[in-house]
Amino acid sequence: MLSDIEIALQAKMLKINEIAAGLGIDEEDLEPYGHYKAKLSEQLYTKLADKPDGKLILVTAINPTPAGEGKTTISVGLAESMAKIGKKAILALREPSLGPVFGIKGGAAGGGYAQVVPMDDINLHFTGDMHAITAANNLLCALIDNSIHQGNPLRIDQRRILFKRCLDMNDRALREIIVGLGGKVNGFPRQDGFQITVASEIMAILCLADDLADLKARLERILIGYDLDGNPVYAGQLGGCGAMAALLKDALKPNLVQTLENTPAIMHGGPFANIAHGCNSVRATKLGLKLADYTITEAGFGSDLGAEKFFDIKCRYAGLKPDCVVLVATIRALKYNGGVARPDLTKENVEALRKGAVNLRTHIENMHKFGVPVVVAINRFHTDTDAEIKVIEEVCAEAGVQFSLAEIFAKGGEGGKDLAQKVCDTIDTKKSEYAPLYDTALPVKEKIEKVAREIYRADGVIYTAQAEKALREIEALGKTDLPICVAKTQYSLSDDPTKLGKPENFEITVRDMKLSSGAGFIVVYTGDIMTMPGLPKAPAAYSIDVDNEGNISGLF
Repeated sequence: MLSDIEIALQAKMLKINEIAAGLGIDEEDLEPYGHYKAKLSEQLYTKLADKPDGKLILVTAINPTPAGEGKTTISVGLAESMAKIGKKAILALREPSLGPVFGIKGGAAGGGYAQVVPMDDINLHFTGDMHAITAANNLLCALIDNSIHQGNPLRIDQRRILFKRCLDMNDRALREIIVGLGGKVNGFPRQDGFQITVASEIMAILCLADDLADLKARLERILIGYDLDGNPVYAGQLGGCGAMAALLKDALKPNLVQTLENTPAIMHGGPFANIAHGCNSVRATKLGLKLADYTITEAGFGSDLGAEKFFDIKCRYAGLKPDCVVLVATIRALKYNGGVARPDLTKENVEALRKGAVNLRTHIENMHKFGVPVVVAINRFHTDTDAEIKVIEEVCAEAGVQFSLAEIFAKGGEGGKDLAQKVCDTIDTKKSEYAPLYDTALPVKEKIEKVAREIYRADGVIYTAQAEKALREIEALGKTDLPICVAKTQYSLSDDPTKLGKPENFEITVRDMKLSSGAGFIVVYTGDIMTMPGLPKAPAAYSIDVDNEGNISGLF
């Protein structure tokens, strides 16, 4: 059996101008990065402005196992399958982060015979967007410390600097650091820290910005900290936002690539819906809606994280109205939620599956709360038995949703034709009545309670002293009328990763909050979630290599 990278390297890719031509994009609107990937020009938005929008399909999932459950694979395969049944479709996906690539999950370009290519480029440096975001973020950090060093004209309180440095790599040693050591020439010592690039507010700004002017305005609104009198200090007061925008100018343009079956894909924006909003860029999604009849996009981790933020943050700000949700599940993940240990997930266990299926039911119910019809996609593994599949059929019938056994990993687009047809049928027969879960005018605690009770199914919310203090500061700034972006474990509906299935009799603990005024939301930190992950005992990096001819192996 071929590995993902071996399959990708055997792909017969078309030149990127051919992929663009199939979408009606002229070469003058392409900025090629080699033969098989390109940036899309700013002028393309203007040219397509009068075209009607196609249908928008969100792919999300149940709570995953630590290995992930193939949500990107289903997204890629669904787009390929749409082409198989005669539909014009395009993908709008997030870009991978190097953290998972070298950590535990591996790449984020799909898998098997449903991948986005060139897979090795996409999973590594791609077109440099992650590097540009990292550079812009760290330029702002350098400007903050330099301003303090050069006489501190803004009277910035070094104890109350909120904006952190970032790096697109899992590196736990950088979570808490001291900068400025080594004497007067190196500045003033202070406590600082790093977060992973995709959790940076700069990433969220890039994903939510309408255009370059909006990007610059959002950068200026970043709250960097407070002065010695307790007044807020914003990036616009510090200066340098123009330089940050210059670093992000090209990164703001979406990237065009293709699948193994030459279906067009726009990849733009970062992942990690457990510590960020976890959606691809608004610009990429809006382009997709103009370029094809069906746009398939994806939100990170389970629907309690990525989909909730997609509906309550991205769709709200962008004016998007999704037509259908594809909820991805695997039988092994449902057995895991039913209490089966990872080494035993390939063994038939109908009883555990029935117990764990409560997780699937809950996610279906949650998506219906946003008024959007649902189709369940079972990412099929060869170890799934007929008895187990029958359980899924019963669960979906009880929930009133269609389900499809997708063999996309093994068969590519051919393995998802049934799923594609059921998605199209659902869109044609069930009208979406999308609405956000809450009104942003509600007090912050009421918004948190709404998500905790309605989506996580918690009994209530506990706030630490630090969270209460942070909320008072946000209220004092008059910035409470924003959506919330909850940072929470992906492995459970609760904030405790060990509570599987549908946890009961629990409360969510909010330990801190942070205003992302440039992005336009309030980050709510729950449980033990960290914004700088660490590497596992045996990182995926140990398996990656490159030979003397430059051929990469071990990416998955």
